[in-house]
Amino acid sequence: MGKTTGFQEWKHVPAPKREKAERLKDSREFILPFPAEEAKRQAGRCMDCGVPFCHQGCPLGNPIPEFNDAIYRGRWKEAYVALSGTNNFPEFTGRLCPAPCEAACVLNIDQDPVTIEYLEKEIIERAFAEGWVKARPPAHRTGKRVAVVGSGPAGLAAAAQLNQAGHHVTVYERDDRPGGLLRHGIPDFKLEKSVLERRLKLMEEEGIEFRCGVDVGREPSYRALREEYDALVLAIGAQSGRDLDVPGRELSGVVMAMDYLTHQNRVVAGLTPLEPRFDAAGKRVLILGGGDTGSDCLGTALRQGAAHVMQGAHSPAPPMMRALDNPWPRWPIVFRTSSSQEEGGQREFGLVTKRLEGQDGRLKSVHTVKVELRPGADGKPRLVEIPGSESSLEVDLLVLAIGFTGPDTRVLAEQLGVKLTPRGNVQVDAHFATSEAGVFCAGDASRGASLIVWAFADGREAARSVDAYLNQSGSALPTRGKDYAIG
Repeated sequence: MGKTTGFQEWKHVPAPKREKAERLKDSREFILPFPAEEAKRQAGRCMDCGVPFCHQGCPLGNPIPEFNDAIYRGRWKEAYVALSGTNNFPEFTGRLCPAPCEAACVLNIDQDPVTIEYLEKEIIERAFAEGWVKARPPAHRTGKRVAVVGSGPAGLAAAAQLNQAGHHVTVYERDDRPGGLLRHGIPDFKLEKSVLERRLKLMEEEGIEFRCGVDVGREPSYRALREEYDALVLAIGAQSGRDLDVPGRELSGVVMAMDYLTHQNRVVAGLTPLEPRFDAAGKRVLILGGGDTGSDCLGTALRQGAAHVMQGAHSPAPPMMRALDNPWPRWPIVFRTSSSQEEGGQREFGLVTKRLEGQDGRLKSVHTVKVELRPGADGKPRLVEIPGSESSLEVDLLVLAIGFTGPDTRVLAEQLGVKLTPRGNVQVDAHFATSEAGVFCAGDASRGASLIVWAFADGREAARSVDAYLNQSGSALPTRGKDYAIG
């Protein structure tokens, strides 16, 4: 695929970015478009590897070699048709996905993969610019009605597929506008909300109804909703953040990451003024958590004008190169620098919080200790405190981005009686069906907090199962990575 010797002739070139000093002054996206010729070269690097491991890495099963070849040959519409057959929302994955496809790319053996993620973005943005992306209402309606609870990635994917199958789909969203994590959890500098609005408008034109400001579980109840519709899809996410259990947690100046990010997104959208408790301007900020959520908080604090920002992770720093027990094509556990981390701030690894200290009820310092991995009695590595490594950090704002504990399922379980896993997620079978007939679940609510691309994949697969349940004779919706047609 692409040019047979392209990977030997052209080096991996990442997508261009706005200058750091410039992008810190606003909340606009920092990734710039690929020049057309560079996009052609990057797609042409897709080698004739024989076994496209990128398919294994992509939860959606995107036909990556096929659309790379089409880009290289200048057949952009063909590339769009191939990609849109497996991916409802390339404009989101092309901006937000951590690209497990690139990790699995054969060229990533030398850490020089094809720039698959950004090429997806180039395909869909070209498609919108050329007018190829249009509303496609189904030709026939089945008369069946499906309710989807939650308008995040999994809910949107399920709704889009079920609507294409001809069912009447209504999406219920607790917040005042649809989008879920895409709207409230992702900063605008990674996803401008005009991109989301563009897609939501198309979905409405295709016949999907969005009912916002509806807190399912209160009014209406989950049981009432199930009785009103022929099937119910639960896509409520898993945004319950893990809290910090140390002395001083009650002090003012400690906020949860999702509260911080959600509030900032509403500020950027002009929906609310910036509250002092979420304002990092002039403050010393500590973000606990070394993952993507913590990185998003870092970029937000820098844009708010923080005096100093530190992002601390409890795990030791990963190696610069793959370890022997982490071979390709597994996800590479290596040291990475996010776009926000490029912009500034300090990073610390092996940092554990012991207690918080304040004055007059206000956070003033965070007491920490350094840890390292050492083999335990059973031979397994464990985090052990390093004697004499205690320190006190002056902190005005502490942001907790230390992971998620799962979905809020208490009311759901009470009203519907669906079974839960030992970890508190919604229990589903191989077809995303819960223990309650006609009730399905997709995304983080059943999987646990995971990648956005897995949410899209789960939503599509759940929709196929719902369609088969409603038809009682199988589903015509495509399976993972199959049944797309070039034309």
